[in-house]
Amino acid sequence: MRDSQLGIGVVGYGYWGPNLVRNFSVNPATRVISVSDLDTGRLAAIKQLYPAVEVTSRYEDLLKDTRIDAIAIATPVHTHYELALAALKAGKHVLVEKPLAPSAELVTRLIDEADRRRLTLMVDHTFLYTPAVQKIRELLLSGELGDIYYYDSTRASLGLFQKDVNVIWDLAVHDISIIHHILDRAPIAVSATGSCHVVGSPENMAHITLFFADACVAHVSVNWLSPVKVRQTFIGGSKKMIVYDDLEPTEKIKVYDKGITLDGPTEDARELRIGYRAGDMWAPHISTKEALQTEVEHFIDCVRNGVAPISGGMSALRVVEVLDAASRSIAAQGNPVRINQPQQVRERVRARA
Repeated sequence: MRDSQLGIGVVGYGYWGPNLVRNFSVNPATRVISVSDLDTGRLAAIKQLYPAVEVTSRYEDLLKDTRIDAIAIATPVHTHYELALAALKAGKHVLVEKPLAPSAELVTRLIDEADRRRLTLMVDHTFLYTPAVQKIRELLLSGELGDIYYYDSTRASLGLFQKDVNVIWDLAVHDISIIHHILDRAPIAVSATGSCHVVGSPENMAHITLFFADACVAHVSVNWLSPVKVRQTFIGGSKKMIVYDDLEPTEKIKVYDKGITLDGPTEDARELRIGYRAGDMWAPHISTKEALQTEVEHFIDCVRNGVAPISGGMSALRVVEVLDAASRSIAAQGNPVRINQPQQVRERVRARA
């Protein structure tokens, strides 16, 4: 790197691209060199907001620009793999909008390419960087909730219909990445059902069940056809329970000292008595810092210091493997599908190479 600032290129200035440009622009450790988009109207908008930023309709210009150290990709899912691979081959560090690629095999190829070139590869699982999810992970890992019984989430809104991915790859990807992060373990199987109500488009609503090696279970409901926007999650533990509502302006997390108590074991299971515990509720303080700001800072740290990203290639592989299994389960009308572990996936891909 030629100076103290990291040179950034951004490809895609549609829905998420403007947020990436804004956060990289205000960070003193980075300088946005150029933005690429096929829409001339968007390019004109960039020049109005950021006169010093160069614009181009040719992605190749970003790859050839020696001032650019890292490229952020915010384009449709089906383009992620080719764009990320080209950036890595050009020697650029890469941050890609979720999901990293449309299949586990393609994710593995990107991981191997980044490892071979010693470049940072990171996927934009933004929710992992929200203060709320960070607090939930802290509470779970500290044992505050006890043994985790379930994760139950509803993520619904009216739109935004995607053309190249179904509602699982668009919305459930958030919860699947959160589940891996806060539980610090991976599901072993998934069952999913989905429905399509618009001819010629992918599934617009789905229900997913993730099974773990123990009694823990996760349910995720996602919907593009909801009359109201819902972002609510319940996490139940043997000691305490959490209600996480991402739409709450202040008390996003509420911790309830509620649950059940069981009498000691008896010879006859029918004599088992269940008691109910009702204690206090408290809402921990949650920072208002923008998640993408934290994520950009983390990306910079990973690039400069060789730190493994929280949402790095292997994290992305675990998520995509679940998404792929859920899609196969939908096609099989809900039949459970076993989930391969990341190392198994990498070995399988390498064996075919």
